[in-house]
Amino acid sequence: MATPNVYRGTGFDFSNHNRNEFLSNKGFPVPKAQSTGTTIVGCLFKGGVVLGADTRATAGPIVADKNCEKIHYLTESIRCCGAGTAADTEFTTALISSNLELHALSTGRKPHVVTAMTMLKQMLFRYQGHVGAALVLGGIDATGPHLFTIHPHGSTDKLPYVTMGSGSLAAMGVFESGWKADMERQDAVDIVCKAIEAGIFNDLGSGSNVDVCVITPEGTDMMRNYRKPNERVQKERNYKFRPGTTAWKKETIRKLVVEETVTYISGNAGTTAAEGGDAMDTS
Repeated sequence: MATPNVYRGTGFDFSNHNRNEFLSNKGFPVPKAQSTGTTIVGCLFKGGVVLGADTRATAGPIVADKNCEKIHYLTESIRCCGAGTAADTEFTTALISSNLELHALSTGRKPHVVTAMTMLKQMLFRYQGHVGAALVLGGIDATGPHLFTIHPHGSTDKLPYVTMGSGSLAAMGVFESGWKADMERQDAVDIVCKAIEAGIFNDLGSGSNVDVCVITPEGTDMMRNYRKPNERVQKERNYKFRPGTTAWKKETIRKLVVEETVTYISGNAGTTAAEGGDAMDTS
C-alpha cells in the first residue's frame, strides 16, 4: 500500500509534471485538455433564476454557427445551458427532458430541479466523461429556485452563481466583483449579460450574441439575442477596385479536357476502333 505524500513546506507541487514527463518518455503521450469553447452562466436573484449563454459554435478554429441556441428546454420551469460537444449537449438534454415528462406523468406532479440534476449526473457518470456535456442547470419548483453545475464526469455543485465553459474564468470575475444576494430581476439580468460579454470579448471560443432566460414562479421568459455586442456595422470605406488594377506577368492556359481512345474487341478478332490504342477487354 502506497504511503501518502506529506508536504512539509509551501509552494507548488510538480509531482504530476514529473509523472507526465516520465510517461511521455516511455511512449505514453499525455492527453491534451479539450476546450469547451463556450461561456454559460447562471445566478440566483430574489424570487428566481437567470441563465445566460453566448451563441458561437466552433469546429476547431472555424466558427461553424454564429447564432446557435445553448439554453435547452427540460420542463416548463427548468432550463439547462450546455457547453462542450454540441451534439452531446443537445441529445443529453432532450433525453432527460423526455424522462422528466414521463416522471411527471407517473408521479402526477411537477419534477423538482434536483430530480433533473440527479438524472443528468447519473447519465454522465455512466459514460465516464466520454459524453462531452458540461451543464448549468437552473429552475424553480415547490421548494424554491435552484442552480447547479454538472461536469462531464458527473460531479455537481450547488451555488448562488456559476460559470462554465472556456470563457468561465472571465465570467466568474464579473460575478465575484458584482453579485449580491437577493438582487432584483433587472440587476440579475444585467450582471449575467455582463458576464457573458466578458467571456465573448476574452475567449476566442465564445462570441456573437447573448441569450438570457429568466425563470420565476410566474413563468419562464426566454430572451433570444437579448444583446448583440458584436453586431456588424457599415465599413468606413469602399474597397472595390476597378478591373485591371492588379497587373500580372505571365498567363498560362491549361486544357482540362482529356482525349481518350477507346478500343473495341468483337469476338476473338482484334479489330480496333482507333489506331494506336491498346486492346481493351470489355467482357
